[in-house]
Amino acid sequence: MIKIPENVEDTLELLSSGNYVSDRSLSTAVYLSLKLGRPLFLEGEAGVGKTEIAKVLSETLGRRLVRLQCYEGLDVASAVYEWNYSAQMIEIRMAEAEGIGDRDRLGDDIFSDKFLIHRPLLQALDPSADGPPVLLIDELDRTDEAFEAYLLEVLSDFQITIPEIGTVRAEEPPIVIITSNRTREIHDALKRRCFYYWVDYPDAERELEILALKAPQADARLSRQVVEFVQQLRTMDLFKVPGIAETIDWASALHQLDIIELTPDAIDDTLGVLLKYQDDIAKIRGSEAAKILDEVKSEVALAQAAT
Repeated sequence: MIKIPENVEDTLELLSSGNYVSDRSLSTAVYLSLKLGRPLFLEGEAGVGKTEIAKVLSETLGRRLVRLQCYEGLDVASAVYEWNYSAQMIEIRMAEAEGIGDRDRLGDDIFSDKFLIHRPLLQALDPSADGPPVLLIDELDRTDEAFEAYLLEVLSDFQITIPEIGTVRAEEPPIVIITSNRTREIHDALKRRCFYYWVDYPDAERELEILALKAPQADARLSRQVVEFVQQLRTMDLFKVPGIAETIDWASALHQLDIIELTPDAIDDTLGVLLKYQDDIAKIRGSEAAKILDEVKSEVALAQAAT
């Protein structure tokens, strides 16, 4: 079992070994969460790399990743556990056929772990030879407050109460990463049980580092232009500005089209890779894209002259 990092510098190296470009403040939050055994609550816009942190920790620490993808209407049966009712009915029929009439004994038998279906939250409490898993509770803001309330017991004591069996406790707490796109506010009671970090869009230099790792096939000049163009878009009043994932996709798409330098036509032809709403595409396409590109080329020329 790979040990957790001993300090912030080791955490930076750990994330870097998983091709995640982190700054020191984020690495500090991850280190403290790992060292003190507290859930890490990551909030930020969609596409800034929150979910990726859990995946990288799972890969670099050699731990199983247990992912709970949240959605409206998520309930205990889907998130925590449910009984295998069909198998229980078969067991009851077999007991009847064999003439077993002891109801207490039958009840103890059918309400046992043999018939319990472990969903993600219960799976995260199961012991493992590789160490506690990484539990990713993704996009918690998509659920309702009732589910948040249910999570309080899990995040406080790393235990789950099953009425028919009792309380199931983790031998060792899992590594918990919770993400939210902030489509609604998460209750303070849950936030108090976590360390909090706001994951922002990266600056140009860090985004260029990310692009070098995730889309290394793209021409260096093109990558610089792509990053500068995206950085400009993030200052504009758009319905949804592009995240890091869109930057990577756009650079990869441009490379696939054998484009080594941005042009107005190349931008107009591929805006659907970068922007996901028609109103935003219509706003940028054409003269606005050409105007932004002129500014981008000036910025790139200045940066190259400075070096």
